[in-house]
Amino acid sequence: AGMAIAAGEYGYTLEYFRRMVEAGAVDVQQADATHCAGITGFLQVGALCEAFNIPLSAHTAPSLHVHPMCALRRARDIEYFHDHVRIEHMLFEGAAVARDGELRPDLSRTGLGIELKRNAAERFAA
Repeated sequence: AGMAIAAGEYGYTLEYFRRMVEAGAVDVQQADATHCAGITGFLQVGALCEAFNIPLSAHTAPSLHVHPMCALRRARDIEYFHDHVRIEHMLFEGAAVARDGELRPDLSRTGLGIELKRNAAERFAA
């Protein structure tokens, strides 16, 4: 059956993603809200994936992507690097926690559910 091709995590514009899916270049579209115009752009890529019936994978930043991924029909997975997660937990209160191989948003928290730990971030200030 072959191996699925995933790409796009550094895409910036909806046109970039559209060209990839129209060309049939990917089996799984990847996107990153920190690159593709924030959550709105990420959701637009999700709508494109819905229109072309292909899954969407979020590129890292699990605490940023867990909420919008829950809103998308074609959501497949969130790329999860332990080091990135370690940094999220170091710098943000309410960072997403994986349990039994799944991420779920904390619905008791507002917005993205995270709050900057200013004291922890202070040492990284330029």
